[in-house]
Amino acid sequence: MKLKFRMYSVVGMVGLSLGEQHFIQGGIAQDLRCDGRKRLTYRPIHVETGVIPQANGSARIRIGATEVIASVKAELGKPSLSQPDKGKVFIYIDCSSTAEPAFEGRGGEELSAELSTALHCCLLGAKSGAGAGIDRTSLVVEGKICWDLYIDGLVVSSDGNLLDALGAAIKAALSNTGIPSVKVTAGAASDEQPEVDISDEEFLQFDTSGVPVIITLTKVGREYIVDATPEEESQMSSAISISVNKKGHICGITKRGGAGLDPSVILDMVSVAQYVSGKLMNKLDSEIASAEAEDES
Repeated sequence: MKLKFRMYSVVGMVGLSLGEQHFIQGGIAQDLRCDGRKRLTYRPIHVETGVIPQANGSARIRIGATEVIASVKAELGKPSLSQPDKGKVFIYIDCSSTAEPAFEGRGGEELSAELSTALHCCLLGAKSGAGAGIDRTSLVVEGKICWDLYIDGLVVSSDGNLLDALGAAIKAALSNTGIPSVKVTAGAASDEQPEVDISDEEFLQFDTSGVPVIITLTKVGREYIVDATPEEESQMSSAISISVNKKGHICGITKRGGAGLDPSVILDMVSVAQYVSGKLMNKLDSEIASAEAEDES
C-alpha cells in the first residue's frame, strides 16, 4: 500500500526549566513518565454518547484533561460523477479559544485546519477512496442518491494528544449515528433528483467495524511514547500519527515536527502502532458499548 505523509503542527509552547526538561527526557528513557505511566500506556479514557440530541450521532471523549466532542449530521445528496458508488464525508474541527490561550485568533484557525486535514488523511484515505477507514459505499441509496456525512469536532480542553482524541470521538460518534431508512420513488428519470420517502421510525446503524483508531507516537530522544502530555510534546523531535483498523491494516499516516526519521525507524513505529492499536481498540469499543447502554437506559 502506498502511504502519503501529511504534516501538521501543534500550537502552543510549554515553558520548562532545563531541569524539568532533563527530568522528562530521563524518565521517558527509563520507561517511567512523570505521571507514572510507561511509554506505551494511555491515560484513562472516558466516553459519553448522544451528547448532542439534534445530531444524528455524537460523542464526548476525555483522555486525561483533554476533552473533545464530535457530532455527525446526515443530509441527502447526489453521488459525485467521479465516484458514483460512494457517499461523501466532510470533517471540520474547531479549537475553542477557551481550551488554550494559543487557540485565540490565527493560532486556533491554523490548528483547526491542520487537524481537519490530518483526520481526512487518517480516516478517509486517498482521494480515490483507497485505504479509507470509513466505508462510503454504504452511504449510497439505490445508486441514485447518497447520504452526505458532516462530521464536526470541537476541542473543549487541551491537555495533549488532540488527534488521537478526535479520532476516538469520531469513531464513537459514528457508532452512535442512526441514518433514516430511505426508499427512492420508482419512475424517476436518471438525470433528475428522485423523490424519496424518508422513514421517521426506521434507522440504520452506521457500521464502524472498519473505522480505525489513531495512534500518535511522539519521539523524545531515542524513544517514542503514546498519549503525550503538552510537557512531553514540548520535548519531541518529531511525531507520527498512524491510523490502524481492527485487522491491523494501516489506513493513513501523518507526521509533524521538523526532524527527519530514518525509514527503519518509521517501520518500527508502524509496528509499535499496530501492537498498541489492538489494546486501544478493545478499550475504546468497551467504553463505547458501556456509553451506549447507559444512553439507552
